Amino acid sequence: MHTQIRTGALLVTLMLISGFAVAQGGSSGDLDLREANVTAVEFEQLGGSRFRFNVTLIHDDEGEPGYANWWQVETMDGRRLGRRELLHAHGTREFTRSEIIDIPEGTTRVVVRGHDQVHEYGGQVMILDLESGETETVRQGAEPDRF
Repeated sequence: MHTQIRTGALLVTLMLISGFAVAQGGSSGDLDLREANVTAVEFEQLGGSRFRFNVTLIHDDEGEPGYANWWQVETMDGRRLGRRELLHAHGTREFTRSEIIDIPEGTTRVVVRGHDQVHEYGGQVMILDLESGETETVRQGAEPDRF
């Protein structure tokens, strides 16, 4: 299955591949690369409440004292469910890191958000529907938005 969803000025592509839901946002050319931007998410239910999330970020780590230092999965009201710490800079290229996170029973939508050491919150987040696989990309401000 391959579905495209237009959210604002971004085109989101969703593909279901071998049980993985894959979401990709618009081009990185229109993102503020000083921020930690989530550009793609793959997620797979491993059994019960355990999900594997493969999250792709882009952030310009060159020329700044800090770097994108984590991404996390949250409830829609901002409660952290799990976090993947990032231990070093990745330059100015997209990179993907994985983490297994427990999602409480009955949770149908989550937010995947990045963070960097200098600007903290900001950039693009993805809202994921864990049942349908549909996604929405949202630009957040300097404070973490609640959805």
